[in-house]
Amino acid sequence: MPELIPQPRYARFPPDAGTCELTAPLLDAGPGALGTARWLRRELGAATGWALPAPVPGDSGGGRTVIRLELRPETARTAGAESYELHVTPGLVLLRGADRPGLFYAAQTLRQLLGPDAYRRAPLPGAVWRLPYGEVADGPRFGWRGMMLDVARHFTPKDGVLRHIDLLAAHKLNVLHLHLTDDQGWRVQIRRYPKLTEVGAWRARSRWGHRASPLWNETPHGGFYTQDDIREIVAYAAERHVRVVPEIDVPGHSQAAIAAYPELGNTDVVDTAALEVWDDWGINENVLAPTEAVLRFYEGVFEELLELFPAEVSPFVHIGGDECPKAQWRASAVAQERIAELGVDGEDGLQSWFVRHFDGWLAERGRRLIGWDEILEGGLAPGAAVSSWRGYAGGVAAAEAGHDVVMCPEQQVYLDHRQAGGGDEPMPIGYVRTLEDVYRFEPVPPKLSEEAAAHVLGAQANAWTEVMENRGRVDYQVFPRLVAFAEVVWSKLPAPEERDYADFEARMTEHYRRLDVLGVDYRPPGGPLPWQRRPGVLGRPIEGAPPNV
Repeated sequence: MPELIPQPRYARFPPDAGTCELTAPLLDAGPGALGTARWLRRELGAATGWALPAPVPGDSGGGRTVIRLELRPETARTAGAESYELHVTPGLVLLRGADRPGLFYAAQTLRQLLGPDAYRRAPLPGAVWRLPYGEVADGPRFGWRGMMLDVARHFTPKDGVLRHIDLLAAHKLNVLHLHLTDDQGWRVQIRRYPKLTEVGAWRARSRWGHRASPLWNETPHGGFYTQDDIREIVAYAAERHVRVVPEIDVPGHSQAAIAAYPELGNTDVVDTAALEVWDDWGINENVLAPTEAVLRFYEGVFEELLELFPAEVSPFVHIGGDECPKAQWRASAVAQERIAELGVDGEDGLQSWFVRHFDGWLAERGRRLIGWDEILEGGLAPGAAVSSWRGYAGGVAAAEAGHDVVMCPEQQVYLDHRQAGGGDEPMPIGYVRTLEDVYRFEPVPPKLSEEAAAHVLGAQANAWTEVMENRGRVDYQVFPRLVAFAEVVWSKLPAPEERDYADFEARMTEHYRRLDVLGVDYRPPGGPLPWQRRPGVLGRPIEGAPPNV
């Protein structure tokens, strides 16, 4: 049986059926299949040297195998959106999708069946390409299968984002949540507010390790995406059926914006003109002022953002809403006057006012707001969806109240958290979450009613980059655990305690070879390689201390 990941719903490859050898196959793309055909010619063509020409009408093709791509929308009613079939028979490899994403995922499965060398960028001499005779019928469990990449704390250049999109697509994941702004950096060009990137995209230095570490990296850090960069990222993702969800943080996590435009802060209690882009990690006290001028400023930001992220590929806009300290609002006469004027319930009500304003503003423009589960504080905006990160509780409450939820609990799927105990993990933080732990993650809590469970859109794994200073560090923290996560959100697995982790681990043997060919700096099963460690750099918790230390 081929070692497919994620595990398909149904796969049958009889061991006595044999294999077919592909030599210069033809590619027959039916109506609506040109996108997948283009991807196959580019990716498989690079690895195999095949031109993959279309069949010539009336020409027998000299006995060459035909790879046929078909869309069958009627099958979506029974098999579901994004579903597909793959059939390998003598002379014909048939890929059939219920829709364009399904057909694309059939092509991803075909690539896996061809072996790890199908992921190369140039053909190896003497390579022979074989496919086992058999069939696959498959489709996803959830419609939201995502990953959050934090590009604010440590910037990922555009080419790194494009590479990451390819890695998501290879694992049949379909959402990239880009965390574009935070206290430590603003990463997207906004033309009407140029200082957001002229000032806000750069910091003088960075803490080296967790915030308890006494070490500093004195090299200035920064970067941002031009608007054309964003357009390229969104278009590249759309070709691979990945939706990009932008996040612009309000009202907390905003020091980079305040450093660029001091009038955004609580100027009656803080000398905001003296603030710089933050060089440390943690929760920052400098939050946005609750004024109409600040609302107008961020409306201007979102107006440009909506142009960069079209509704058909990015219906959701993330506004953060998490970890917003209230001390400055409590001390600010302006904030207290605003509380009285609005008649809201204290500072929590003020945060809810921020969220509700942008929920309505985005809804008027055909978008949906999503935010971290703190947006529940002070009352949830009517149309908002929730990213449940502080465990399951926020997601459960939101779903039971009829709001859509993306499950991403810190305790299960924060990939910046350590992968093992002991001192070898580089800059270890958070809970120990092994590959097996992630494989046993369950996005739908059993306590949810059937009606509420229908509001769980899916799940995403989050990678916060305070202690991930480059691509290799991101690879190490994300892989191979993202592979386990991908199977959890795609495949219809049994209950966590009944999942066959030994089978998954066995299939990973082949998958590690694919990751090797793709150049992914994953964490090896035996632990970090010498150059992947960061000896002497403090993490959290300190070994032997409680998790919150």
